Amino acid sequence: MPLPTDEKLLALSQNLIDQFHKIFGEYPGFRPAHAKGVMLTGTFTPTAAAAGLSSAQHLNAPSTPIVVRFSDSTGLPLVPDNDPNANPKGFAIRFMLGERVHTDIVSHSTDGFPTHTGDEFLEFLRALASSDPKNLAGSPLEAFLGSHPAALAFVQTPKPFPFSFGTESYFGVTAMKFTNAAGESKFGRYRILPAAGNQYLSDDMAKHQDSDYLVDEIGERVAAAPVKFTLAVQIAPEGAVVDDATIHWPADSQVVELGTLELTALSADTLAEQKHIIFDPIPRLAGIEPSDDPLLELRAAIYLMSGRKRREA
Repeated sequence: MPLPTDEKLLALSQNLIDQFHKIFGEYPGFRPAHAKGVMLTGTFTPTAAAAGLSSAQHLNAPSTPIVVRFSDSTGLPLVPDNDPNANPKGFAIRFMLGERVHTDIVSHSTDGFPTHTGDEFLEFLRALASSDPKNLAGSPLEAFLGSHPAALAFVQTPKPFPFSFGTESYFGVTAMKFTNAAGESKFGRYRILPAAGNQYLSDDMAKHQDSDYLVDEIGERVAAAPVKFTLAVQIAPEGAVVDDATIHWPADSQVVELGTLELTALSADTLAEQKHIIFDPIPRLAGIEPSDDPLLELRAAIYLMSGRKRREA
């Protein structure tokens, strides 16, 4: 996949990568954000309702092989799983549609995003880098959060420690446009719900966990039995804003279940595969299109730029 030609977009993407490195340090071979992770393999099986929403290949095939990556936040490859800064958790899914043909979903465990645009997100990171989280009074971060209510709401949203990567819900950041074979289109955001239900640790329980408790646990869990999730889409109500990741839709909005993600094994060489794979937040296949959310092209460029550098390391 080639890089975009928009010079402003490329410059903003590089500035964001540089800012992540300024906050966390630079670790060749690892992502600037969500550096620590683990990969698994499995299968996606769609529901009958999936074809009614989209003509996408994996939503109409009997089943599709998948590769997934769970991750901690931060750009620190050795961040403890029970460090508060390691939340929200990430969950990326690749649907293997054919030889060198795939489509991805990138999600995290907090519903929403702190900013509407990449420029705002860069301002947020710069404020974070120049502030002491333990003494926010009068800091650049306090000023930013005071003038950006969506960012304040995101920061204040509870981010409990999951018992397992397999007992957490995950959310697509941006809306997608789903079109079925009849040409009918609806916008929606992904929701990925654990079959085992949401299970969390208290802060006190989390403090007593090992630094790799989630990575170790998911390996033991998948060795004992398949780890399952329901892949669903929250449908945008008529007239809803679909190009701003900071805006939530009503809680009672329609949800369509697309199918079951069934994870059956750890990847054979998880470190090597994490270094090589570059997830793409833009679907790039018939039946699912990106919305006009400005974060999409930016995130795609960041993932590609940092991914190429990671492969070279």
